[in-house]
Amino acid sequence: MLARARARTKRARLTNTITLIRGDIRFLPFNEQRLSRRSLAEAPSGAKAGEGGFSMVMAPYGILQSLLRERDLKATLQEVRRVLEPGGTFGIELVADLPSWKEYKKRLSLKGWRGRRGGAHVTLVETVRQDPARHLTIFDQEFTERRGRTKRVHRFALTFRTLTVPQMVDRLEKSGFEITALLGDYRGRAWDSRADVWVILARKPEGGGRRRSPTVTAQG
Repeated sequence: MLARARARTKRARLTNTITLIRGDIRFLPFNEQRLSRRSLAEAPSGAKAGEGGFSMVMAPYGILQSLLRERDLKATLQEVRRVLEPGGTFGIELVADLPSWKEYKKRLSLKGWRGRRGGAHVTLVETVRQDPARHLTIFDQEFTERRGRTKRVHRFALTFRTLTVPQMVDRLEKSGFEITALLGDYRGRAWDSRADVWVILARKPEGGGRRRSPTVTAQG
């Protein structure tokens, strides 16, 4: 993934603008000294040391749904708050349809040639399972690559844990965030439980305060 990102960054001539870093979202690789140095270099005159951080952190397309344990989600939210500057924004997108994904067994999801015809022929067979009690959606995948008489099979599983928007809001508030918007599409429409898009915008309070956000209720 990083190799692809580097290639696209180079193609877009953004190598001097974008820095790609591999890390664990539960333990973001930015210490306080690095954050302060970065912010003071970019901030207007008068900024104080110790107020460092990023102006925005984004978790698009269900990144937080890959955290299957409550303690991992808690650690990630705390890390995001730590690396945000006061007043900084945390943008979250949850994949809304994962909990309603229909179960099926050994469905052929992909078939074709990799690159060009005559090279490697690939197939992907997929099984989907739901575990409502644990809020889990599991994709069991079997990827087969054939090249001449040689066949390689890779089996793996992708598991996602989906909390409702009110549940995620509760966890964000307990981690010290203020909720600024709940969106049901990419044009600013308000969220409700029937929305196809779940976007949450939160902010790190300025001055270190914690203020309770307005109550969020699911609408049928």
